[in-house]
Amino acid sequence: MLRTSALRRGLATAAVLAVGVGCTVRPSDGRPAGADGKPGSGGTAAVATPGAASGTPSPSAPPRPSKNPAARPTAAPPPSVLPSTSTSTSTSTSTSARTPSSAPPPSPGAAKPRTVMASGAESDQVRELQARLRQIGHFDRTPTGYYGTVTATAVSSFQGKRGLSRTGTTDSVTWQKLLGMTKKPTRDELWPPTERPVAAPDPRCLKGRVLCISKNSRTLSWMVDGTRVSSMDVRFGSEYTPTREGTFTVYWKSRHHVSTLYDTPMPYAMFFSGGQAVHYSADFAARGYSGASHGCVNVRDEPKIAKLFAEVKTGDKVVIYW
Repeated sequence: MLRTSALRRGLATAAVLAVGVGCTVRPSDGRPAGADGKPGSGGTAAVATPGAASGTPSPSAPPRPSKNPAARPTAAPPPSVLPSTSTSTSTSTSTSARTPSSAPPPSPGAAKPRTVMASGAESDQVRELQARLRQIGHFDRTPTGYYGTVTATAVSSFQGKRGLSRTGTTDSVTWQKLLGMTKKPTRDELWPPTERPVAAPDPRCLKGRVLCISKNSRTLSWMVDGTRVSSMDVRFGSEYTPTREGTFTVYWKSRHHVSTLYDTPMPYAMFFSGGQAVHYSADFAARGYSGASHGCVNVRDEPKIAKLFAEVKTGDKVVIYW
C-alpha cells in the first residue's frame, strides 16, 4: 500500500514537470503585454521550446512577423519597379523624337546686332535717321525726331530693299548701311521750314519782293528777285470765309494788332486786302490744320513771322495762288 502511494506521488511530479517544459505561453494566458506592444515581453522568464537545446527544428508553426519595422526583413522590390535600361533608353529616344531635327543649333559666333534706335525713342539721332531715309525716298514727311509707326515702316522698307531682316528697328547693321548710302543732313533737312514740301513759285513771284503764298502746298515763301529767302507753314480761311486769291500789295503793318470784328489778337499783321492780313496765330500753333481763319493767312511759327515782319515793307507784293 505504501509502495503504491509513493509510486502515485512520483508520477504526479513527473506530470507537472512535463507541463512546465513542453507548453508555449500564448497571449490568451492572461499575461501582461510588454512596453513595445509585443505579447510576453513584460519580464516573464523565457519558455523553452521542444528541440531548442538540441538544435532540432521545431515542428511548430513559423514565427509571426514582428510589428517593429526595423526588425522586418527588407523585401526585394517587384520586377516592375526595378530600374530598366530599356525603359530609360525608350524615354531618351522619345524625347529626342520630339525635338525638331530641322532647327539648326545656334552658332556661337552669330551675335545679334546691337539696337541703335527703336519705336518710342525721341532724339536728334532719330531726326537724322528720318532725314537720311528721306534723302533716298523711304520717308516722305518732315523729320520730327520721334520714332513712331511711320518711321518704323520706313526703316522696314529700307531693310527689305537692302536684303536685311524687316524688323522696323534700327540696329547697328541697318544704321551703318544707311550711313554709307546717304550724306550728312543739312540744317534745313533736319529742321525743314515747313511741314509739307514748298511749292514751286508762281511766275508772278520771280521778280521783286514778294510774299508768295500757295494754297496747294499751304506754304508761304518770302521771295526777293526770284530767290527764296525763307518759308513757313500757313493756314487759310474756311469755305464760308475764304482767303482771296490774286495779286495784292501790303498796304499796312500792325505789330500788336487786335481784330475789331472778332476781338482776337493778330500780332505781326501785314494787311493786303481789306481786313485780310498775314499774321501770327496762336490757335494755328496749338490746333494745326484742324481749324481755319476768318480769311486771313495764319502763320504758326512766331520767330519766323517776327523776322518776316521786320523785313517786309509797305508796298511789297502779295501773290496768293493754287
